[in-house]
Amino acid sequence: MTKKRYLLIPVIVVLLSNKGIYAAEQNSPPSFEEGYEEVGYTSIEEAVEEFENHFQCKVELPEMLSPISFTHQFGRFFEDKRYKVNDNLGIMFVNEDHRKNIYKIDIRPVHNKIIFDGKEYVLQYGGEGIYFDSHNFHFYVFEKNNLQYLLGIHQEVSGMKTPDMLARIADSVKEIQGENECTIY
Repeated sequence: MTKKRYLLIPVIVVLLSNKGIYAAEQNSPPSFEEGYEEVGYTSIEEAVEEFENHFQCKVELPEMLSPISFTHQFGRFFEDKRYKVNDNLGIMFVNEDHRKNIYKIDIRPVHNKIIFDGKEYVLQYGGEGIYFDSHNFHFYVFEKNNLQYLLGIHQEVSGMKTPDMLARIADSVKEIQGENECTIY
């Protein structure tokens, strides 16, 4: 009879420890990608398509990217259902191994643009952009195709010539002519 008790105790310990392992697996933190998905990020293509369908216009993203390295890219369309003024497209380029390697693009219609103060730069296509620093980021804001673009790069990885680099990225956005241009007012 004593032998049966000894056999029963290891079986209970194994069952309890397996249950503990199962519970730990269920409570594990989300993966890097799942963290972004939980706050509404999808693929860039899907987010751009949502924005274009919502505003019935074409969005051109910069052809040039920031020169820092990225492992992931995400997009998110946000529709402001309450006030109808903060609809925007957010694009994030991030690096899972170097968490400060962040480059982001926010796009909104010019009729809902945000006004920023900073140093003005003339772009190659003739438009102007404004460069400023805020919240550990270097930002460059400009308008093209009736959209306001806000480019941002984390200050710790941006390098010394950030305004020039962001202006070159802004210049890489193609001009849209005709009915595909955003004309929402």
